[in-house]
Amino acid sequence: MLCALIMAGGKGTRFWPLSTENKPKQFLSLLGEETMIQMTVNRIHRVIPYERIFIVTCEEYKKYIQEQLPYIPEENIILEPMGRNTAPCIALSAFEINKKFKNSSMVVLPADHLVRDEERFVSIIRESYGFVDNNPKSIVTIGIKPTRPETGYGYIEYDAKSLNGGLKKVSRFVEKPNIDKAMEYLKNGNFLWNSGIFLWNSNYILELMRQYLKDTYNLLKDVYDGPMEKYDENLKKAYEKAENISVDYAIMEKINNIYVIDGELGWDDVGSWKAISRYNLKDLRENIKMGKVKLINSKNNMVVSSNKKIILADVEDLIVVESDDMIMITKMDNIDKVSSYKDKVQEE
Repeated sequence: MLCALIMAGGKGTRFWPLSTENKPKQFLSLLGEETMIQMTVNRIHRVIPYERIFIVTCEEYKKYIQEQLPYIPEENIILEPMGRNTAPCIALSAFEINKKFKNSSMVVLPADHLVRDEERFVSIIRESYGFVDNNPKSIVTIGIKPTRPETGYGYIEYDAKSLNGGLKKVSRFVEKPNIDKAMEYLKNGNFLWNSGIFLWNSNYILELMRQYLKDTYNLLKDVYDGPMEKYDENLKKAYEKAENISVDYAIMEKINNIYVIDGELGWDDVGSWKAISRYNLKDLRENIKMGKVKLINSKNNMVVSSNKKIILADVEDLIVVESDDMIMITKMDNIDKVSSYKDKVQEE
């Protein structure tokens, strides 16, 4: 039996001022009418029914999930009392999923990534599930074939000779490289971008947590073995002591039974305004318009309106973003700097 875990607790502010800690990008419509998390749920629902789709997030974001995804059972919304990186998040969720669907398999997905080739995505998930179902003490991850020397992503090196169907044996996980290393990885040809999508057996990931993240495992196990009427109280105490560490550092870099499948999915983690400029349709004058926008004799602008109508006339090469409480305007050349303006605004 296959379940899905969607991680939706990120506080990302790379799309500031539209995305904030109060409402981060997974709950925004950045690439069409659907929000990022709606796109993710609808995509995985092609393989997994709603009753086996779980979302892990924090208390303050629960309202957005219930508003945007009313068909997800409330008991499938797993709440972290505080952020502790992906390893405790996954351990907590594995305990919860394993309680409801014993010895199931889990596909773990970020809530806010773009996948344009959904047919290929569905095919890869089914192939990966088949492998893990037959090899429950193994892990499959989806890697993305690099198209540029990207320094903003982690990489996966694989053994090109170790084929198992469409799966290749992972040699190592590599953190975000500098530009020279990224160029080297692109040239070598046996490196893939790390998509952050994993598939494993729920019992097996808990076994690995017990082995490599023993203190956190025991803290959470005590919560689930304890009285349910004290669950919230005990979970908060446990999380305060849990290790703040990613699943890559905690486990993936320490084991050797991980396989990667090359996922040419039209994938992007949509991590910046530049990504929005890559994937949103442009008009004949290279403008991107989101929301109530009117452009007059203007070209090569990105204009994002949340509420008010924005009119630009006789201008070019601008980014304009209107959020609930501010309007940000800068030159298109500064597209990579937008999120850095947040700190300067808060200093005032």
